[in-house]
Amino acid sequence: MTQQPHPDLLGITVTCAVVTVSDTRTPETDKSGQLIQQLLFGANYAVGAYTIIKDEPTQIQEQIENLGKSSNLDAVIFNGGTGIAPRDTTYDAIEKLLEKTLPGFGELFRFLSYQEIGSRAIASRAVAGVYQDKLIFSLPGSSNAVRLAMEKLILPELTHLVSQVCKA
Repeated sequence: MTQQPHPDLLGITVTCAVVTVSDTRTPETDKSGQLIQQLLFGANYAVGAYTIIKDEPTQIQEQIENLGKSSNLDAVIFNGGTGIAPRDTTYDAIEKLLEKTLPGFGELFRFLSYQEIGSRAIASRAVAGVYQDKLIFSLPGSSNAVRLAMEKLILPELTHLVSQVCKA
């Protein structure tokens, strides 16, 4: 078990939005979006919004801009569209809007992915940062990748990161 450098603030409520980026998924077939929500609920976080949008840069940017205006959200977790295929535009759309990046998120995610899937991890463009005082995470669309990122990186640090963003 990894030791935390200092305890998280107790009593802070964290509310997240979950956005699935896909040209084909529906609420019924969106296993990764459902998994993110289940893991958030299981860790006592709230889900304030959930949606599925097409893998279109303008739709992704409009979504992040709209969610950035929401005062009841602390974080937005995107899944899907982080690879290098022609239709994978999530990274490109989000990265341009981030005011601060968390390079360690992508680095650690790819390292952990490498331990599970080998060299194919280099194709992931998972990214995290801050936009309009909101944490933004962008994960691959695979449920295995979502579980890895949520359990190993996001859930253990979400409260701490939100408290850091809110100090500004």
